Formats: sequence, C-alpha cells, structure tokens
Amino acid sequence: MNSLDRYIILILTLFLCASCTTQNRDYTNPKLPIEDRVDNLLNKMTLEEKVAQMAQFVGLEHMKKAEQNLSAEELANNDAQGFYENLHSSEVAQMVREGKIGSFLHVTTIEEANHLQELAQESRLQIPLLIGIDAIHGNGLNRGATVYPSPISLASTWDTTLVKTIGRQTAKEMRAMGAQWTFSPNIEVARDPRWGRVGETFGEDPKLVSDFGVKLIQGLQGTDSDFTDNVIANAKHAIGGGESVNGLNAAPADISDHSLREVFLPPFKAAIEAGVYTAMASHNEINGVPAHANKWLLENLFREEYGFNGFVVSDWMDIERLKDLHRVAPTYKDAFRQTIEAGMDMHMHGPGFTPKVVELVEEGVISEERINKSARRILEAKFRLGLFEDPFVDEDQFENAIFTDQHQETALEAAHESIVLLKNDGLLPLGKNKYDNILVTGPNANNQSILGDWVLEQPEDNITTVFEGIRKVVPEANVEFLEYGHIKSKLSENKFEEARQKAAKADLTVAVVGENSLRYQYRWKTSGENRDASTVKLHGDQLRYIKELKKSGKPVVVVLVNGRPLGVEWISENVPALIEAWEPGAKGGQALAEILFGEVNPSGKLPITFPRNVGQIMQVYNHKPSQYFHHYVLDETGPLFHFGYGLSYTTFEYSDLSIADATLEKGDTLEVSVDITNTGNRKGQEIAQLYIQDKYASVTQPVKELKGYQRLTLEKGEAKTVTFTISYDDLGLFDRNLNYVVEPGEFSLMVGGSSRDEDLIQKTFNTK
Repeated sequence: MNSLDRYIILILTLFLCASCTTQNRDYTNPKLPIEDRVDNLLNKMTLEEKVAQMAQFVGLEHMKKAEQNLSAEELANNDAQGFYENLHSSEVAQMVREGKIGSFLHVTTIEEANHLQELAQESRLQIPLLIGIDAIHGNGLNRGATVYPSPISLASTWDTTLVKTIGRQTAKEMRAMGAQWTFSPNIEVARDPRWGRVGETFGEDPKLVSDFGVKLIQGLQGTDSDFTDNVIANAKHAIGGGESVNGLNAAPADISDHSLREVFLPPFKAAIEAGVYTAMASHNEINGVPAHANKWLLENLFREEYGFNGFVVSDWMDIERLKDLHRVAPTYKDAFRQTIEAGMDMHMHGPGFTPKVVELVEEGVISEERINKSARRILEAKFRLGLFEDPFVDEDQFENAIFTDQHQETALEAAHESIVLLKNDGLLPLGKNKYDNILVTGPNANNQSILGDWVLEQPEDNITTVFEGIRKVVPEANVEFLEYGHIKSKLSENKFEEARQKAAKADLTVAVVGENSLRYQYRWKTSGENRDASTVKLHGDQLRYIKELKKSGKPVVVVLVNGRPLGVEWISENVPALIEAWEPGAKGGQALAEILFGEVNPSGKLPITFPRNVGQIMQVYNHKPSQYFHHYVLDETGPLFHFGYGLSYTTFEYSDLSIADATLEKGDTLEVSVDITNTGNRKGQEIAQLYIQDKYASVTQPVKELKGYQRLTLEKGEAKTVTFTISYDDLGLFDRNLNYVVEPGEFSLMVGGSSRDEDLIQKTFNTK
C-alpha cells in the first residue's frame, strides 16, 4: 500500500467518524481540550482496552527474527532480542487489530511502523500505537539515520547547546520513520568504569549529567506541551545502576540515603522539572527493594515530592524478574500487582501482563481507577503527539529527512568537540607534508566501531572510519592500512612481526585500539549494554600489539575508541601522543583526522575520571576527604587522568580570580570572575570549570563539587574575563535528617581547566 492509498483510507475514516454523533466520538475532535478528549475516550473503553494501553510488545519483524535465532532457554536471559512462546507474530498482529496492544518497541523501519498503525486503525476505537525506540545518540537502530557521538562523547564537549540541537535533529529523524518515543536520556551517574553502559551516560558528575539530560530532553520534546513535531523523552534508569556492588548491569546497589540524594537523584529531579514525559525503572534493586516494586521511588519521590506527572515504563521483562530474579513475588500475577501499586504504568514487554491485571481488577485487588490513571497518562501522550489526527508517516519523504547535510554538520561538530587529547609530547599536530608513509592499524581503525552501542549496521557511504579520514585529510601521503582483526582476537607471532616491520618502514603509526560496543557484533562486543568487565585493561593482545609497534623506533600515536574509561597507564607513559576519541559517530574518522593534522584544535574535557587499574575503583573527583587518608601499597593512589582534564594545541593561563562579595546571604547570588589568556601559538577553545568545597559542615562533603563551566574561544594572545554566578541554594547539603539546608561557614572556590588541584586557582568566601 503506497502513501496515497493510506491517506485516502485515513480521510475516509475521518469522514465516517465525523458522521457519527459528537456525543459518541468526541475524542476524535481536535478542537477539544486534550483532557476532555481523554475523558471521553476512557468512558468508551472496556477494562481490557484500558489495560492494553499499558502493554508494550516488540515489533513484528524483530519478533520474527528472534523466533528464528533464539531458543526458549536463551529467551529467558536475553535483554536484546525477544519473541513470545506459544504466540506467533501473526497472532500479535491480530491482537493489534483487536485493540489489545498499546505500544511497540524495536520497530526500526518506516514500513513496519506504518503497517502497525494500519492494523491499529482496524480496532474498535482506532487508538493509535505509541512506538518507542532506543534513539540514544541519534536514531541509530534505523538504517541510514544520523549517528552522533555517544553520550559519554557528548559530555566531553561540555556543550549543552550542541546536545539540545542533536536532540531536536534526532526527534525529526525519529518522526520521519514513525517513532514518537525515545528511551533516552540515560541520566544515571556512572561511577564504576567496569559497567558496560558508561558510554550511554553523561559521566560521573551530578551537575554535568543533569545539565546534559535537561538539554537533550528539551531538544527531543521541545519546550512546551505540544509534541506534534517532537518526540517524548524518557529519563532512565531509576536508579543506581552506575554504582552496583560489582560493576555488573542489574546487580544490586547498596547506596546510602545521603549519596542517593547528593549524587544519583539530582539528574532525575532536574529532568522532571524540565518536563520529561516518561521515566524508566532500573533493572536492579536499591537497598534491598527492586526498582520495579519501589513505591517510595516511583510514587512518593517522583510523583509526590518531585511533581512528575508523566508515565513510568518498566525495563525489559523486569516486572517478571520480581519473581524470577529478585524473588519478592511468588507469581507473575503478584509481580504485576506489586509494580502497579508501586507506580508502574506500562509493561515492557510481553503477553502475560494484560489478562492477569484484568483479573486483579475484577478480583478487587487493584481498582479500575488506578488503571485509569495509567491509561490516561499514556493516552494523553498520544493526543499530544498528534497521533489521533495522523498516525502515519510519508514513506516518499523519508530519505529526505534523515542524514541531511545539516545533521551531518552537527555530527561532525560534535565529534570535533568531544575528542580529548590526553597526552602530547610535541608530536601533534602532525605536519601534512612531514610524513610521507603512514601506517594505520588496530581493531578499531577501519570499521564501524566508532559508532558505539544502540546502533545497527549503517550504509558504508555514511561512515568515515579513522583510516578513511586520514586518507582524506592527507591525500598526498601513502596511507597504508594493516588489518588487526576483532578486539578479542588472539594474534599470532607472525602478526606481531608483520606489525613491527610495517611500522619500521612507515614514518608514523596511528594505532586505533579500545573496545567494541556494536550490538550486531555481539560475539566481539566488549562494552555497552550487558557487556561489563572485571578489568579496565585493553582486551586481548592490544597492549602487546602497541608495544611491538613502538619497537619499530618510529613515532606511534595511540587513539582510544571506547565507551568507558580504560586503564592505559603503560601507554600514557611510553607513547608520545594519546587521544581519547570515545565513540565519535558517523563523522568520527574525519573529525579525528582533522585533529591529528591540526585542521581542528582539540578541546574536549573528560566527564569521568580514568583510574590506573581496576583496584582503584571507585575513583571519582568528588570523593570525601577521608577517601585517600591512606595510600595504596606498591601503586599510585591518584587517577591516571582527572575529571575535567583535556589538552589543547595551545595553552591557557588563569588569573585575577575575583569574588564580588565575600559573604553570601539567603536569596543572594555570588558573582565570580576570572581572566583567561591564550598563551600559546594558535586559536583554541577552553572549558573553564568552577568548583566549590564546603570546608566544614555537619555531614562530610566532597573535596570539590562542580558548580559551573563555560566553553570559550580565544585567539592567539587574546584574554577574556569569564563570569560565573552561584546562587545561595547552590551551596546546600542534605543534613543528618536529610533536609536540604545551606549552613553558615567558609567555602573554597576553585576555577581552572580541570579538577586537578594544580590546574586550579582559588579564593574563599562565606555564607550566613
């Protein structure tokens, strides 16, 4: 069925609806307030139809593929692929026709999205479907979409304006393919680099995570309540996955109430205040209570204290895991009861939910009014998204809406700003005419690993690998690629010898190592969702490979492509140049090459601390004073690279730190200014960072906390005065009774280019 036929059917359907009495079909009238339309529709719905709005299924095409690839045993422990035992995909399609499904996920093509909406139009009340997708850094599960740098990369830009633009562009590409809901942003605070999902977070600092989460939400949803041209966002995962007891995804989190309030909850509070429309509970248990049955979290805190009025969705099959994994429910039916009473609104994913919940209502265990609350929240989203007016998308316009020139420019800009120069002994930038023969090698040198997690294989023409980027930037040079193999490959002695010989013949080697987060290469995947590690070392033979390249006697540049901090202490001490590229997206190879050869000056700063080894975990910048009262035996105590750290091809000097008033009173703000001078030989961008320390308090406070940051551009020799504003409330803490208060006393104020003490200048001030 083509687009014209589909729209003719839609027009005929609307015409027939218009011929009905307005008393019977008021919810189809777009001129009425949404609240009235929801009321009218709820009054027409059966109990089963209401509960069905709370039920989400995986897409039909996804299901068909999983039916072929997974056994029933594999299905039980899989968090990526899904089908339903004893329920064929054709039967799921019939359920849509009968109005028994309200939402789908893992729908990755425009054709399937339109097909599902066609099925929904055959249902009694013609309620459109809400289609969700994991558009984490662009709509990467859709082939041909713009893939931007991963979230940890974006956080390295410290550029919230840019991430808002990316959110807006992602929303456009999502709507073009028929999706209206993204399971993003992930605003968990990542404090354990063993955790594979660090790459889809904005790092370790509550303020940075909050700021980036809010701006991404605003880009995705817009800044008002009309989502017609936007999508709805999702604040996930609540809560504590970034500091589990062992670094594994879904493992328990035992975190004090103070740490919850100080570190993990601020991004969720900020997201709710920004109007995020949905939230997702986490896989784990927090302090002994599974998140999916945690009424204090989902109801008391989010709704009553923070004022959340959207809807909560479960994570993949985690309601069932209240029985199967956490063992707090003896039956699935009881698990459904517990989660709904805790504040859950939508079940991801599966067929068992609806009939059991209907039974619970009919038995009087759960009230129909409680079901109405969830159905209302979900239906309101569909009305606000404009789906009742038109649930379809134009297939003929799809190609013109994705991977546009503008979106590619944004992806390239983001990659430029996200790349962090960790070490440079004068080798970089490389002269374009200095190196005639360049060897490019390593497991991430010439493939799509630069895209990161939550991405399916993209058209080759859309992606610029590192090797391709270098060839493009220095076309006159002889740029040779030496295949390494997969990340976890066991290399032969012949391979090491070949690498050493080729490096000796070249003038320079660029070694691109790190991790693989690609979910379509699951066998080789070493990072990303459910790919956690017991180490922060490079996997396989990568370190030895770099050592063999160094034996050539020629300069070696090491580039990291990875989704989490790695312990690369030997490399940092023994190679002249080290770059953290993270997962820089579709234009990542071009961006990296332009930085290597000096067309672009690197400006990224780390949003997370790099430990030297796994024994240093937890290594965070905002630790408590007693954390390093004693030192490790036979090893360094401090981090390898500090939070906020990143080099440039120029240098910056901070001076004349000034505070307008040395005493801050309630209701006042404090203005802080500092002069920053570009003391190097070329134009550059700096990220000025402001930290505070409460010197004495009723409960222990971090040695420093980020309170402000600004990205600025300075010409060679130019100086600028940067001004920060701190409010009285910015200086508060949670006291021993968990009340948020600002205590009188002395504060240290620190400004500089990173959180490292030697990079900061400081003054003191007081609060009354």
